[in-house]
Amino acid sequence: QVQLVESGGGLVQAGGSLRLSCAASRRLRGISDMGWYRQAPGKQREKVATITPGAGTYYLDSVRGRFTISRDNAENTVYLEMNNLKPEDTAVYYCNVRGAVVVERMYDYWGQGTQVTVSS
Repeated sequence: QVQLVESGGGLVQAGGSLRLSCAASRRLRGISDMGWYRQAPGKQREKVATITPGAGTYYLDSVRGRFTISRDNAENTVYLEMNNLKPEDTAVYYCNVRGAVVVERMYDYWGQGTQVTVSS
């Protein structure tokens, strides 16, 4: 079993930047998708950014051009660089990694969440 440990959240003023990190407890094989979701109080969880090896990236329209998702060569860490942060970005951010070595060994891991608060 794999654990995803998140870090990098915090309090920042509007216009500032943060870099979120998500580290897997071990190297993962057969990754199909990895990315970030967020959930604000009283709102539904939404997909922020994902990266699919060999296919490309996805970004929520409201963060496109401001956020950048990336991963290291070993595929054990995924990052979210957040620039020009806005109060509407305030939420708990969750890391997610999905994949499979074989169909019978599919996995779907989630991080514990990290709080991002952007003041006006």
